[in-house]
Amino acid sequence: MAKDKSQLNFDVLEEDTQEPQKRKNTPLEELFDWCDSLIFAMFYVLLIFTFLVRTTVVHGDSMLPTLENGNKLLISKMFYSLDQGDIVVVDSSSYDKVLIKRVIATEGQQVDIDFESGIVYVDGRELVEPYINSLTTLDEGAFTYPVTVPEGHIFIMGDNRGNSKDSRSPAIGFVPKEDVVGEVFWGLSPFGEIG
Repeated sequence: MAKDKSQLNFDVLEEDTQEPQKRKNTPLEELFDWCDSLIFAMFYVLLIFTFLVRTTVVHGDSMLPTLENGNKLLISKMFYSLDQGDIVVVDSSSYDKVLIKRVIATEGQQVDIDFESGIVYVDGRELVEPYINSLTTLDEGAFTYPVTVPEGHIFIMGDNRGNSKDSRSPAIGFVPKEDVVGEVFWGLSPFGEIG
């Protein structure tokens, strides 16, 4: 008995739409796939740590109580804005050392320090500094205050004001923006956000 033409076409279409069974990978192929994924992951991690982030370790007590000697930190090498209050890593061309300090003022801002009361003023306003270890009473003689931060520079200080070599020192003074390596954004040891 002959089949109806429409039934015949439907049967052919039904056969064509079935998916072929996938071949299972051998253990060796699975291993190669896993190694391939691992190599790509390592490549991306290498790219990130080459161009975007970097690790650093705190040496000294100039940032107490915020950062302690031996803390391990992640710093952003590209995406930072150098805002007042940021903690930055500076490869100081004038001091020949890597410094970790807080941005107190940026270009065009005026810094004034009353060393008798220990209060820092930026643009005539008292700087609220809940992060400092001690008042700012140490004057190392870099400037006669008030002083205006020149274009392309920042004024930095450590949070431990009695034990910090920073912009108050003639050895450092204003820091050129190009000396900034990056901004601290995360602590690895202890683990967590840095503020």
